[in-house]
Amino acid sequence: MISCDFCIIIPTRNRPHDIRSLLDNLSHQSAKPNQIIIVDASDVPDSNLKEEFPDLSIAHHIYKSDPSAAAQRNAGLSMLGDDTELVGFVDDDIIFESDAIKVMIDFWKSADNTVCGAAFNLSESDVLPIGFFKRSRLAEWFGIYQTRPGAVAQSGWHSRLGQVEEDAEVEWVSTCAVCWRREVLEKHRFDPFFQGYSYLEDLDFSYSVSRQCRLMVVADARFQHHHHHQGLGAQWYKEFGRMEVRNRLYFVRKYGLSVWRCYLGLGIRFFQTLLQALKSGNKALFSRAWGNLAGFMDSIKGGT
Repeated sequence: MISCDFCIIIPTRNRPHDIRSLLDNLSHQSAKPNQIIIVDASDVPDSNLKEEFPDLSIAHHIYKSDPSAAAQRNAGLSMLGDDTELVGFVDDDIIFESDAIKVMIDFWKSADNTVCGAAFNLSESDVLPIGFFKRSRLAEWFGIYQTRPGAVAQSGWHSRLGQVEEDAEVEWVSTCAVCWRREVLEKHRFDPFFQGYSYLEDLDFSYSVSRQCRLMVVADARFQHHHHHQGLGAQWYKEFGRMEVRNRLYFVRKYGLSVWRCYLGLGIRFFQTLLQALKSGNKALFSRAWGNLAGFMDSIKGGT
């Protein structure tokens, strides 16, 4: 049972509007975190955040190494106070409903020791529909995808958390809005393999923890996610396509899952992206598909 001293860690880079919107949102919560640690890798860090939000206890840390969401979270963990019992990871482009923090703290006050992580619940308006293939029995039969929210298939593919109607136990949680027991984070850190955009770093971190204790999604602790990376250019999508292949294969091998199922899933994902690109003429999708091919070539050259 936690009493509970709650700290939120926010990695950010070049999003002054987003970080201010989030801090404004936190300042109007019915219950506020005891501390907020901002790990800022911006090209020109903003020095006025503490003064603009005096009702929040903010520690603004300038991160000078290569930007990486995973590494910035690790840096934030090194700054935790001794009294912190509950640690939240929050992306800078999310907004909580007005009582979400209070609901999460109340959940932890009554949670037993078998629970080590709990995610906030994504608002229904932000939940994207699941594609036809992922909904099919064929995908589940092949072990490529499971329809149960928060599951991890033998292929290494993880099913979306979506929005749950009641508190639910899951096998992974997103780092965009999640809370952890302090003692869990003393034993676990984000894998430095996941650099830059850090794609799948949340799956890797939370899945490793879920093999030892329980992860939950708290239904009444809701938030919205604005996904502001979606406006980036073709070069970003090419690199993302490459990461889709490289990072997924790394995760599968790390946990002894099925490599051939992973390749099958990646191949299906590539052809889906390519067909969408041909149908819509979307240059970002073409770049993503090209990045997938580059990732496949990397895996062949590496003998994988």
